[in-house]
Amino acid sequence: MGLVLADALVHRGLPVTLWGPFPEIVEHLHQSRENPGRMPEFRLDEAVSVTADPAEALLGCTLAVNAIPSQFIGKVWSQVAGGLPEGCSIVSVAKGVENGTLRRPSEVLRDTVANAGPICALSGPTIATELAARQPALMVAASPDAAVADRVQDCFDVPWLRIYTSRDLLGVELAGACKNVIALAAGMCDGLELGDNAKSAVLARGLAEITRLGLAMGADADTFQGIAGVGDLATTCFSPHGRNRSCGEAIGRGESLTAYEARIDSVVEGVATSRSVMALAEQFGVEMPIAEAVHAVLFKDLSPRDGVERLMHRQSGTE
Repeated sequence: MGLVLADALVHRGLPVTLWGPFPEIVEHLHQSRENPGRMPEFRLDEAVSVTADPAEALLGCTLAVNAIPSQFIGKVWSQVAGGLPEGCSIVSVAKGVENGTLRRPSEVLRDTVANAGPICALSGPTIATELAARQPALMVAASPDAAVADRVQDCFDVPWLRIYTSRDLLGVELAGACKNVIALAAGMCDGLELGDNAKSAVLARGLAEITRLGLAMGADADTFQGIAGVGDLATTCFSPHGRNRSCGEAIGRGESLTAYEARIDSVVEGVATSRSVMALAEQFGVEMPIAEAVHAVLFKDLSPRDGVERLMHRQSGTE
């Protein structure tokens, strides 16, 4: 996401500098302006500066964008936080919940980067390859600080992006994290060749689970019916480019999680997040049978087909 967001910002006429925690990847990007492993047809605009020096990247920064995956935000930002100018806001596009602490990305950033200004989440149905092709997409900028959300909305105001604002930071981040877990289940449906009816059922009942957890934690119900909720969930569950759906499909076809993770060059956020979602469900007393089945397939040796059988034999109730 970092590359395509940089593309949007530089198109807006803003000065942009990219940094990453892996120097060899950063150097390759600096020299070639390409990342063939992730987006082979995308070329980074020459106007975007690329550096392996975090101090250089953050010098004079007025808005930082975090695209580090959820489980690594604390580790990475603890090494570079000192270079962030006092009061500089951070926009996070990570979608997950940290294992153990159960902190959302904004909470990890707030705890790790003490000198940061207000935190904003930027989320929604955004497949990176489509953004790279500048195909139309909608996102929501969520922050308790309306001025920061408005600024993020303005910064990403480019012809192919339409940005809405929200005050429900909790709901937007929770929706983005939980939909990855449900997308794993949708992918398993694909791998088992269960058909569109089954996958749509996963989407609908998965949304109900996400909403129940969100309400129990204090989020706004409307958030889960909007861009960051059902919008992002639908894209993640049906797009062939979605990492979580693709991972679920591979597992549904019989590949082990270990083998799948060993052969791909990306982080599947929903895998680790499934542990955190189960912990949150227990903490807040919320029933999440689909998420529970996904977690059992990933970490408790339940087969995907047995997981489906378990769900189908649950006692029926009112919707």
